Amino acid sequence: MTEIPPNDVGRRLREIRVWRGQSLDVVAGLAGISFGYLGKLERGEKPLENRRTLEALARALRVAPSEFSPAPWQSAAPASTESAHGGLVAVESALDAYELGDDPGIEVREWPLVAADLKRLGELAQGTGDYAGQAALMPGLLGELHAVYARDPRQRREALLGMITCYSSAVWTTKRLGGRGLPLLAARAAQQCAEMLESPEWRGFTAWLRGDATGGLSRPDQYRRAVRTADELVSYLDDPQVVQAYGMLHLSAALACAVQGDRTTTDTHLDEAAAIANRLDVEVGTFGRMWFGATNVGVWRASIGNEFGDGVKVAEHGRKVHVEALPSKSRQAEFYMEMGRALLTDSSRRDEGVQVLMHAETLAPQRVHADVFTREAVADHLRTARRDAGGRNLRGLAWRLGIAPN
Repeated sequence: MTEIPPNDVGRRLREIRVWRGQSLDVVAGLAGISFGYLGKLERGEKPLENRRTLEALARALRVAPSEFSPAPWQSAAPASTESAHGGLVAVESALDAYELGDDPGIEVREWPLVAADLKRLGELAQGTGDYAGQAALMPGLLGELHAVYARDPRQRREALLGMITCYSSAVWTTKRLGGRGLPLLAARAAQQCAEMLESPEWRGFTAWLRGDATGGLSRPDQYRRAVRTADELVSYLDDPQVVQAYGMLHLSAALACAVQGDRTTTDTHLDEAAAIANRLDVEVGTFGRMWFGATNVGVWRASIGNEFGDGVKVAEHGRKVHVEALPSKSRQAEFYMEMGRALLTDSSRRDEGVQVLMHAETLAPQRVHADVFTREAVADHLRTARRDAGGRNLRGLAWRLGIAPN
């Protein structure tokens, strides 16, 4: 196979390290990894495989983890991803422009039209993960909701719930596209709306959302907030919606522990989430489009298994997960990304891994194209394969991920 450019992460690692004026030895020591491993990461000889290493390197270099993703002009990204990046400017402007209680002075459509767009936004966010579509729809919709809140006290609850939908969309869009501080800004705005609602289930949801938005900046803080909020919800667990938020907070706590290498506490929170899921009358809950339930616990176990480097065992455990029960194609795609990455760790099952990743791509292409770990895994496989290994499927997937062979 022809020469493949260095992995995005490896290239960015070297750029940032040189800019900081730090040696390989110093950065490796600060990140808690070996000098040799860091050198291989920078040269693209080894892929970055988990959040723990990514975030340790970010701390060592004093940058946000998102800095290791390429800017849109640095990658051969598909047109849809480039369009979504362009929409980040409008999202950022909306997050800056609107203050709760201030009338933005814009024209507002009839509520059924606003409600229809809110439903559509939720479907774009948790359906196929269409970031370009969300970036086009969310800013104007958020302005209308702020106007409704300011002008019509009778519709304030509906406006606040709609704002949470908008801010959630902003979190996921800006997080996947490298919006730096924007996910935190959106998550905190969502928390403000939840406080105004005086609703335990929405406080739980927005606490989970903040962990999803900013966990990579501080896993100890993510863990602390998740456990504290879960404890606050215990007295409300007779409400199925609170149960779902409570369960998701335990999953958030489990991930925070996994990234810190604490398997025992991780398993404790995963088991608590599984026990809570068994209290539901349905396999998949619908509150907040979090899809909490037994199936989603299985999806999180897969992701966390990859974090611990469990390899093909992740895929074997994943066979038991009824992932098609999840209404969200994006969430299904995330599961198949974890399965595919796990299979790529076994040289005898790499073709199967590529097929699984391609299936994920058919479900939610923008979500797959934006995932740094999928890009790293595919680039590594492409680089180490013989000229005919993987064939057209591997090369095509790599091209669509922006890993363009010369």
